Amino acid sequence: MTDAAPAPTAAGRLGWWLVALWAAGITFAWLLRTTTLAIDAERAGLAMTWRQALLLEGTSHLAVGLLIPALYRVHRRWPLRGNWRHVPVHLAASVGFCVAHVAGMMALRWLATQILADAPPCCRFGPTQWIYEYGKDIVTYGFLSGLIVALDRWFARTEPATPPADVDPEAAGPAAAPSPVPTTPLERFAVRKRGKEIMLVAADIDWIEASGNYALLHVGAETHEVRSSLAKLESELDPARFVRVHKSAIVNIERVREVEPWLNGDWRIRLDGGAEVNLSRRYRARFEAVAPVKS
Repeated sequence: MTDAAPAPTAAGRLGWWLVALWAAGITFAWLLRTTTLAIDAERAGLAMTWRQALLLEGTSHLAVGLLIPALYRVHRRWPLRGNWRHVPVHLAASVGFCVAHVAGMMALRWLATQILADAPPCCRFGPTQWIYEYGKDIVTYGFLSGLIVALDRWFARTEPATPPADVDPEAAGPAAAPSPVPTTPLERFAVRKRGKEIMLVAADIDWIEASGNYALLHVGAETHEVRSSLAKLESELDPARFVRVHKSAIVNIERVREVEPWLNGDWRIRLDGGAEVNLSRRYRARFEAVAPVKS
């Protein structure tokens, strides 16, 4: 179940688009910061060449770029959407991000001094400098985190078409029928975690969220990532328990505690533990077929 994957060419296109977007963004920020640094140095009467400015900013931005895969892993393990309990985890992760950024930046600058005669010298970091760097890096961490969430949502909406069994029912309009009922719904299955397979009881899942070519299974405070579409998961799980409420979300009806009107005809579902999930008006009839909303 969990190892089902879209066509490799489609996944590859998404992967390369994502890499290209990040590379273009970091390159643009590098050139912009280099220009600002060179102009500020010239106004202050400091002796700094454009090549030195490029090296100073380039080592910093390259170090940040190398940390982006680690940021994705943190967000996969502790997603922020719908779970504010993970905010302290990300605050702690921002400290590690700062340490890794500075260490990588200084290592790259030391390497530059060994190769280039006019490379700017490495500087020593005292307590004041660390506080200064962390003040910048926590903003960078927050900005990059926002981009990761935004890109995940964008790629989820533009995910390439999958085989007919996985067609998103929303594309067929409000009257679309649910996915075929499985002959024997899966009660437990294996998911990969830290290099090994662990058994997961399906009934323990609170809700499932689409994330590009993956699905995030929210189980209490933990999140498990599996390579599968929501339509496939919906067809394999018990339809009396798991209900599609949005093109990017499935909820365990046993975990629903509150349903309230939201925006543009949508509703808002609050689950045990505080997570909140949108109930699209196109999926409301399907939701009420399992859990009627009495007024």
